[in-house]
Amino acid sequence: MDFPALTDPARLWTAQEVRSRPGPVPAAPGVYGWHFTAPPHPDLPAGRLLYVGIAPRHMTNRTSRQSLRTRIGYHYRGNAYGSTLRLSLGCLLGIELRRVGSGKRLTFGRTG
Repeated sequence: MDFPALTDPARLWTAQEVRSRPGPVPAAPGVYGWHFTAPPHPDLPAGRLLYVGIAPRHMTNRTSRQSLRTRIGYHYRGNAYGSTLRLSLGCLLGIELRRVGSGKRLTFGRTG
């Protein structure tokens, strides 16, 4: 299957555009792709789709309260616990994953 809207979109939005209000990202369910104009690591390709995410309408046991806007926004300001994009990139880059605080939330970086 080919999904040109994800693999070869007509337009890519910058972080500044996505985070602006009003922004181009709808508060609706859907699928989104994450492209990097500069590679986050020399072994990863630039200008290509590196991540696909989903903001589902329905989850297994309830209706989701997440939208494309909330999911994408969390990737910009969240941590590895709630952002599979951050978790995936951190693992690809070999950054140490550590626990934050007394809970089960995880992030990347040096301890201490």
